[in-house]
Amino acid sequence: MTSELDPRLLSLLVCPVTKGPLTYDREAQELISPRARLAFPVRDGIPVMLPEEARALNELP
Repeated sequence: MTSELDPRLLSLLVCPVTKGPLTYDREAQELISPRARLAFPVRDGIPVMLPEEARALNELP
């Protein structure tokens, strides 16, 4: 079962690397930072916004 990310929370979050906008990939349960080319995991509805936990977008999920 996947938890939904609160849309209000998403509207407040920015990429910790670029301070740019994020998009939510519901299927992959990740927040995507196009400028940083990173995907931050969302675990149990909670975004993990640590750069060391992020996946590079050129890596497979």
